[in-house]
Amino acid sequence: MITRFAPSPTGPLHLGHAYSAMLAHDMARDAGGTFLLRIEDIDQSRARPAWEVQITEDLTWLGLTWPTPVMRQSDRLAAYATALDTLWNRGLLYPCTCNRRDILAAASAPQEGAAMGPDGVIYPGTCRHNPRSGPRPSDRALRLDMKLALQTTVKSDSSADLVSTIGDVVLARRDMGTSYHLSVVIDDAAQHITDVVRGADLLEATPIHVLLQHLLGLPTPTYHHHRLIRDAAGKRLAKRDDARAIATYRAEGATPTDIRQMVGLPLASPG
Repeated sequence: MITRFAPSPTGPLHLGHAYSAMLAHDMARDAGGTFLLRIEDIDQSRARPAWEVQITEDLTWLGLTWPTPVMRQSDRLAAYATALDTLWNRGLLYPCTCNRRDILAAASAPQEGAAMGPDGVIYPGTCRHNPRSGPRPSDRALRLDMKLALQTTVKSDSSADLVSTIGDVVLARRDMGTSYHLSVVIDDAAQHITDVVRGADLLEATPIHVLLQHLLGLPTPTYHHHRLIRDAAGKRLAKRDDARAIATYRAEGATPTDIRQMVGLPLASPG
């Protein structure tokens, strides 16, 4: 078993992150496997070295260990470009110039309605007929033609409704050269991840990732979607919720055992 925890260095880790990381670490340890840390820093406009330092400090304080060096997505742009070239050359991607306002306006037309998917408003296909020939453009977003993609790969029970419930997702953003959906699939394969442990908030994204794995000829790991850690009002924790940041609990004198009890994990066994 190989599991991973892949945070973005854009803010402090909170109790929800601690739960996910410790759960993945516990699963790998109990199976005699390996736990990996990966830094998902493709959004360089928000990623900060100081946050990455704090991430490693917090996880180490929690008692987690992992092999080094750590994979960083900012070092992996060539791998993402290769995958994009493969999909572009198969005619499965198209360039898109729509901004969020354009998408919302088109999707909110009276005859359409603004249907929501895992990435927000489902894209209405405005740019779907843009040319797909020639060199892959790098100055525009690239979307996956979901209907065509499903026609060219093995369909699973979870992918049957992807056209209507997810739509043409972005696989490359103009300012990043990739997207979460693409990079996470490429990196999980590169690290031979067997079991992905992540929150239930990403459950709807999993069929996208499975589809990309089929399209790119990559193995599909086993997905474990755990419960979310919420505040007293039942709201899911966010990075801006500094009151529940791991660093805050550390500063107040909490112990790693306290954190495990807070999130409902059994106490770690020796070794």
